[in-house]
Amino acid sequence: MRVGLVFDLRSEYLAEGFGEEETAEFDREDTIEHVESQLRALGHQVERVGHLRALVSALAQGERWDLVFNLAEGMYGLGREAQVPALLDAFRIPYTFSDPLVCALTLHKGMTKHVARSLGIPTADFCVVESPDDLGAVRLPYPLFVKPVAEGTGKGIGPRSIIASAEALEPACLDLLERYDQPVLVETYLPGREYTVGIVGTGAGASAVGTVEIVLREESQASAYSYVNKERCEELVLYELAKGEIASRCEALALRLWRHLGCRDAGRVDLRLDAAGVPNLLEVNPLAGLHPDHSDLPIICKRVGLTYGWLIERIVASASARAQSRS
Repeated sequence: MRVGLVFDLRSEYLAEGFGEEETAEFDREDTIEHVESQLRALGHQVERVGHLRALVSALAQGERWDLVFNLAEGMYGLGREAQVPALLDAFRIPYTFSDPLVCALTLHKGMTKHVARSLGIPTADFCVVESPDDLGAVRLPYPLFVKPVAEGTGKGIGPRSIIASAEALEPACLDLLERYDQPVLVETYLPGREYTVGIVGTGAGASAVGTVEIVLREESQASAYSYVNKERCEELVLYELAKGEIASRCEALALRLWRHLGCRDAGRVDLRLDAAGVPNLLEVNPLAGLHPDHSDLPIICKRVGLTYGWLIERIVASASARAQSRS
């Protein structure tokens, strides 16, 4: 197949003057190299396209591919992860990972939690603060946890995210509203252990690869898988393979939500235990990072003895099957 590789390269945005945190979700050069290498090893002809603007330009010039391997996170708006899928749908070009609806829904953690609740999937009580006027309507028991409603890679999460009192809630929310220019998710703090479930496949063909517990080292920022902890995960975080009943419970919940939402090809579901030890949904990641050593999904694969090449092959196979059934 002729495969187009679409991505946001972090170094390009840094060179344009964007900041380290602004570009935290974007790919390193070696991620693109690893994905491209594995695609070529599978026998595909690979063309690097680049970000959304480059894709628009290429399409306008008449370029087409048998499949687009989509890694692009997007820069602006609550629908930024949906932009490339929507564009490719308009041109009837098959692509990896989830469709625009899933990408837009899951980026907004509040909307995802509403849907999860409707499915009977446990998630912490929450509200969404869209402006300072909404703060007076927060009626949740403390402690609380606050974070931007539509960010990844731990952006906006740090030592001030756990809120112990009403006096601390207002400045924390005002700071996030100003810094990220988006609503703030306010939810009941979940005190238990944190897990992430890796999933490959689509629909009935989806399966859980494995589950790891996120264990913070003593020198890490305590209590949360924060931006700093994620950026320096090699030195601050342990990824311990979960086994037995807790793994089974997490994987059953994650797969149920994955299938109901219509997520495709590969990704992750993040969970945290409440005070009673019940897994609760944190968020769904239908466009998970793919750095072989730094991203959670490849780390999960490695922990269960699966190669990076296996993961890329499964993603392409899942997307290709969908393309063939449509043609």
